[in-house]
Amino acid sequence: MPKELPGFYYDVVKNRYFPYKGPIPGSSSKPPSVPRFSESKQADNIYEHIRMRNNELLRVRELCGNAIYYSRGKLSFQAEYQKWHASQPLIWTYKGTNKMGNIALEHAVVDVTLPCGLMKRDILLSGGVNGLLCLFQVGKAGQEIDSTQIYKTHCVWPLNLDQFARHQNLLRQIGSSHAAVTHVPSDISCIKASMKCSVPSEDTMSKHLVITTLGSDRVPGSVYLLDLSKPLDFDVGVPIARNGFYELAAFKQTLWTIDCDPEGVRAVIGTNRGAALLNMETGASSWVFRCKSDVLSLQLNMSGNFFLCGLRNGAIVTVDTRQKQVSQDSIHFFHVIFCWVIHESTDDTYSKSNVRSSVREINRNAHSSSTISMQSSVCCLELLQLCDQYFFASSMDGSIKLYDHRAKQRGPVQSYDGNINSHTRIDLGVDPSEKVVMSGGEDCYLRLWDIKSGELLFKNRFMNSTPSAVCWPRVRDSENYRCYWQEHCAGAWIGSYEGIFYMDWL
Repeated sequence: MPKELPGFYYDVVKNRYFPYKGPIPGSSSKPPSVPRFSESKQADNIYEHIRMRNNELLRVRELCGNAIYYSRGKLSFQAEYQKWHASQPLIWTYKGTNKMGNIALEHAVVDVTLPCGLMKRDILLSGGVNGLLCLFQVGKAGQEIDSTQIYKTHCVWPLNLDQFARHQNLLRQIGSSHAAVTHVPSDISCIKASMKCSVPSEDTMSKHLVITTLGSDRVPGSVYLLDLSKPLDFDVGVPIARNGFYELAAFKQTLWTIDCDPEGVRAVIGTNRGAALLNMETGASSWVFRCKSDVLSLQLNMSGNFFLCGLRNGAIVTVDTRQKQVSQDSIHFFHVIFCWVIHESTDDTYSKSNVRSSVREINRNAHSSSTISMQSSVCCLELLQLCDQYFFASSMDGSIKLYDHRAKQRGPVQSYDGNINSHTRIDLGVDPSEKVVMSGGEDCYLRLWDIKSGELLFKNRFMNSTPSAVCWPRVRDSENYRCYWQEHCAGAWIGSYEGIFYMDWL
């Protein structure tokens, strides 16, 4: 007699087991409901609670297949498990990293010289106060790091660390050296990888990083390139100050942000006078969009043909890089004239047609008819990589919204409530599988939302400063790119004035 296996039935004729497609015969016609994590009774032992929760989810899947039932109706087991998974992070801080990563964080994979030879290593580049630029070597717990200084870790969430001693293998240790720290003449404003790929792999991941500085009355705003294509030696080499780090271009304007095309040849720079195109091979630049409002954030699409500008006045403008430069003030002027002609002039048909023609010419560059207006300054834009028609926009009033570029005039596709902000430029972080979006707030809380539903998955305060910089490392192959929560390679990096933090999941 064959053994009875939960979720499977035995076919005598075919002499094999088959999984049930739906509820097991004989089970209740109404499958059991699984309570939400926030509704369930908090266990005294958090690890025991997680174990019980996992067992309950597995039991319901055995009874009901891939569908589980909440008060909202029938939902996907996989989607609900991923959301619950994201709500249970482990978070560590690194002692001695205060003021090192509150402006920007970026991740890369490079060759590092170790006593045993060349090894692939994760690298974290951070920008802090007073132009501080730091390069960290990242290794798994117990992995050899050839650095003169290893930063000690301390778990800040959950608070009962002893219950998670066996999960220390999730932790990443970071190390650096005096040679891997340098100062640039003015405050750092942005760090970006200079090459992107819709499906990153070990060979296509960027080894070039671009850094912008704000500039001041004494020094211009500058664009720097950090070339990590050569092996790094944290012991005797000078990774930043002399080896592969140099200035690409200098501008009289304030430089707020930068983004690069997929080939790493052109970059778009957001300034206090508009956006400029920079040829990263020659250093030549040209204006592609002029306006009186600061471009605080921008994002190039994967083709590099157009980019989004997030302005201090709350506007989000689409600019075509293939067309001649255009002024936002000219757009506004022509639309005012157009409305005046339409409403005030009834006889001069020739003037009407001329104005319409001028407006159409300008709209070829900046699609002002579908320009989005947010209630406050746009501090971050983030295009989705799996479908770059969708993008996130956050503003300084705390609003975080998801838009469809094809239907911007219809308003946001989804909103993410609860964030607190008033004047700070705070990054958004999207996980590699694009299931979760993360942001810090001026109330010192870190929040994670489910992208599809807008549900708040995690909200906690484990620091006393604003989590202003976030970075999700790029994964190395297409399978992990799409299935991050099943087999993720690394967690997320968080930067604040208080220091650098690392978040991972069970």
